[in-house]
Amino acid sequence: MQTFSYTRAETVEDAVRSVAGAGPRTCFIAGGTTLYDLMKLNLETPNKIVDITGLRDLNHIDAGGHSELVFGALARMSDVAAHPQIADEYPAISESLWRAASQQLRNVATLGGNLLQRTRCVYFRGGEPFACNKRDPGSGCAAQQGNDRGHALLGGSSSCVAVYPGDLAVALVAFDAKIDVLGVTGERTIAVEALHREPGTSPNVETTLKSGELILRVRVPKTTMGRASTYHKIRDRESYAFALASAAVALDMDGDTVRDARIAIGGLATRPWRARAAEQVLAGKTLSQRTARQAGDAALHEAKPGRNNSFRIELGARTVADALMIARQRA
Repeated sequence: MQTFSYTRAETVEDAVRSVAGAGPRTCFIAGGTTLYDLMKLNLETPNKIVDITGLRDLNHIDAGGHSELVFGALARMSDVAAHPQIADEYPAISESLWRAASQQLRNVATLGGNLLQRTRCVYFRGGEPFACNKRDPGSGCAAQQGNDRGHALLGGSSSCVAVYPGDLAVALVAFDAKIDVLGVTGERTIAVEALHREPGTSPNVETTLKSGELILRVRVPKTTMGRASTYHKIRDRESYAFALASAAVALDMDGDTVRDARIAIGGLATRPWRARAAEQVLAGKTLSQRTARQAGDAALHEAKPGRNNSFRIELGARTVADALMIARQRA
């Protein structure tokens, strides 16, 4: 770990000013559960850290509004997961948080930091001698000819097949959530679905945030579909593990018929992946095991398996189908 300077921001404007013009090696720090990890691996080498933990106006949770849920970027994962109204009215959001990490990490980690966590690709985190275009642009992608069991089947490129590891973002994408960010040019709003980039030829550019922009809050449109929702996560072990496949599902039902469905999948793609083809399969149909599986197959229709991960096409389709049946029981 390299030496760095430290400053503590008193306001959001102060935080953004502290980063503006300071260079690409300046980082915000909140819970630190991602940044410290990456610093110890020398994957992040900041020369300046701006502490935003004192910005109390960013740690609120507001579930009482008429049109949207609002979470400050510094709200803790555990606080949002345990919020009674969220757990009751939007179980997919609550489940996506309490099925992530350990309780100790959830008590510290913030929503903003969680959205921006970086891949768990072993070649990215392993450093030299492994080639990684995300870590060292132009060096190659060791996963392409290596063990790609946990790598992406959707959204990859010849330059990178690293999976986006988060859970919360998948649920937020299913609910058409947005984030508000502040930068030197002012405040703007980004759909969570548009926050993360597919790798293309520039895997090192992971989000659509501009240099120095700070996430202020997450906004989720209120919908009656929230109650009939779930976040279903399949992993190698029951806890403290990242998804081999996951699905966030929300339903609007008329009896056994699907009026509307929202489906997003995680653990299988280079970014949180909205499965609109699967949603279209269900529209106007009776939801049964058969149609749920048809939707699951549609969600993975464009999957491109590598050397060791083709089994996750079947796993992903089943995960979507099982999530749909869980959500149906809650409708």
